[in-house]
Amino acid sequence: MDFFKLKENKTNVKTEFNAAMAIFLSMLYIVPTNASILSATGMSYDALIIATTLVTIITTAMVGLFANTPIAMSTGMGLNVFFTYSMCLGQNIPWPTALGAVFISGFIFLVLSFTNFRVFILKSIPEDFRKAISAGIGCFLAFMGMNQAHIIQADPVTLIKIGNFADANVQFALFVLFLIVCFWAWNVRAGFILAVLIGSVIAWAFGINDAKLPENFIALPDFSSEHGLMSIFAKLDIFAALKIAILPAIMTLFVTQLFDSIGTITGAGLRGNLFENKSEEKEGDKKLGKTMIADAAGTCVGAVIGTSTATAFVESTAGIEAGGRTGLTSIFVALLFCLCIFFVPFFKAIPANAIYPILIMVGILMFMEVSRVDFKDPANCVATFFVVIMMPFTYSITTGIAFGFISYVLVRLLRKEFDKLNKGIIVITIICLAVFLLQFIKF
Repeated sequence: MDFFKLKENKTNVKTEFNAAMAIFLSMLYIVPTNASILSATGMSYDALIIATTLVTIITTAMVGLFANTPIAMSTGMGLNVFFTYSMCLGQNIPWPTALGAVFISGFIFLVLSFTNFRVFILKSIPEDFRKAISAGIGCFLAFMGMNQAHIIQADPVTLIKIGNFADANVQFALFVLFLIVCFWAWNVRAGFILAVLIGSVIAWAFGINDAKLPENFIALPDFSSEHGLMSIFAKLDIFAALKIAILPAIMTLFVTQLFDSIGTITGAGLRGNLFENKSEEKEGDKKLGKTMIADAAGTCVGAVIGTSTATAFVESTAGIEAGGRTGLTSIFVALLFCLCIFFVPFFKAIPANAIYPILIMVGILMFMEVSRVDFKDPANCVATFFVVIMMPFTYSITTGIAFGFISYVLVRLLRKEFDKLNKGIIVITIICLAVFLLQFIKF
């Protein structure tokens, strides 16, 4: 295992595997969820199950082998919603053309990655702002986990209210969350995994959350051209996506992935100090650059296979918190996802409310970064507030980051602190403004 430099990163095979299990279980939902969302475009649900799994396997393994970082990738939540409901259903763009737009945006991303564009952007972001992004993503994760577990719910008057704690499913989610907190407090390295397994066994035994063992554990994948993978594989239409009318969609895909990947990779890297330069060779910068390249290449791969934009997953922080530090974690994640192709009925039997509490706990851990922000600086204070508040309130990492940058620059300009602004911040802020302007363009 010299290839992954385990000793140098103070880890071992067992720890990396435990970390991979934590990531796998916390992001397993993406397979059926993504298939459900994209199938609204007319694409085959069965084909999308296989495509989403393959994209996750290939792109995550790419990160592990090429960048040697414990970052998992799959089809991005939010981006798949934009693909389906804005592009295909809202603007009547055929899904092959939409896939072509995804490929083009990913290709542009890939080219810029080789020019160190994204590394330049990341290095231009002040450290306090990067901590704010981590805290904001933490709030977003926790909010999403509590919402999906129905610990909180929508209300027509107050918008949000506490869930029905008399509901056995909510009680079950709180119980699993309690287990996770206990294992974390006791410094149990595989605590996330143990909590999910214990919760699942209890749910299966008592029928909580409609959980039950599947009748069939194994289902052969369908690769046919009728309803199987070949019905969407390599069906992207790049030439149709080159029309001027599709340009705003391509820009939105590009900008959204830019901020999603910046936020995710920055937040995850900060939790595990993955990209610190520990030598004169600037190993941290190299790993960061390679992770960015793999992220961009993943989108191109995903478009060919038949899914919307692929990106780094926030759930990777579950593995980092469990001790994952190298690409071996990503390789294990990829191998575990291979099981999804053959054992979908079994993994779908894991109750959802045994998984969502992981997102809540990871959100808590990421939010801890807010304590390290210098709130004596007015610009940091205002920007952090908008990042942390807007991500969960708008259900968008991109919107939170955009509000943060715009407010940061505005405060700096009002206080005439021009020396604290750099080219990277100005470029990002201009892009943020462009994103909001695109909302007024009908395409």
